[in-house]
Amino acid sequence: MSVVFEGYERQYCELSANLSRKCSSTALLPHGEQKQQKVSEIKAALDDADVLIRKMDLEARSLQPSAKAMMLAKLREYKSDLNKLKREFKKISSPNADQASREELLESGMADVHTASTDQRERMVMSVERLNQSSDRIKESRRTILETEELGVSILQDLHQQRETLLHSHQKLHGVDDAIDKSKKVLTAMSRRMSKNKWMIGSVIGALVIAVIFILFYKFSHH
Repeated sequence: MSVVFEGYERQYCELSANLSRKCSSTALLPHGEQKQQKVSEIKAALDDADVLIRKMDLEARSLQPSAKAMMLAKLREYKSDLNKLKREFKKISSPNADQASREELLESGMADVHTASTDQRERMVMSVERLNQSSDRIKESRRTILETEELGVSILQDLHQQRETLLHSHQKLHGVDDAIDKSKKVLTAMSRRMSKNKWMIGSVIGALVIAVIFILFYKFSHH
């Protein structure tokens, strides 16, 4: 469903209902300045309706095939409705409209008024139903948008928590690296000390061996 098409559709339904009321009331007016003014207003409104029909047509033809067929079907109904309004306008704006209207009223009494009122009510009911359907679709779209926004916020919060966890883990790893570096330094120092101690012990043992050999040699030489 196209939101743009729905907007044009809403405007046309309101304009169509208004035109139907104006045509019905203008047909009963006697020829004069007031009627000419009403006729001019109806003509301008019909031009606006033509513009809306063209806009809906362009929008419908730009949609995907599945939605396009449904929109064009609705558009045919609106075109038929507009043609009917144009015929009504032509009838009330013709030079003999006043005489024809009076004769028709004299012959049929209020039958035409009743028919016009019935058509008007049916048109208004159809317009209200369509507007309600459009409103329901808009509400559903808004609900979907809100749910999508809530899901997006939830995902962002999860990503933020994961980022905090990764940063915390990185800090722990950095601390472990520092501890390993310190341990390496301690082990290196201990290794150096052990090497130094081994050298000192070896020197002492060597000195002791030399001293023992010297003592033994001294004893044997005096015997």
